Amino acid sequence: MKNVIVEKTFNFSVRIMALTKHLRDHEREFDLSRQLFKSATSVGANVNEAQSAASKRDFINKINIALKEANETKYWLELVKSSHIKTDNTIAELISEVSEIRNILTRIILSAKENMKT
Repeated sequence: MKNVIVEKTFNFSVRIMALTKHLRDHEREFDLSRQLFKSATSVGANVNEAQSAASKRDFINKINIALKEANETKYWLELVKSSHIKTDNTIAELISEVSEIRNILTRIILSAKENMKT
């Protein structure tokens, strides 16, 4: 069975890896690149870890961490966009993608919390 959020966060991480490589190699932007890389890849790592959570609470906790990391990632992407370090459509696409991931994670959390009540 296909897991949409696992696939989306994995593919997002791959795209972020390409962006941060570009930022390091061509723009000589190391600090911002490192922060963006760490937060963005952590989203997928936490989503992946949640798939084998020990309990529903543990699952919700890991998805919450993924959501926090997605929020941080959006911040770093907005910073790259506002600083005009990279000006093509890549940044706008990644901001849109992380926003979609945030929406999905929020829905997952709400649904999991609702399922805990029943």
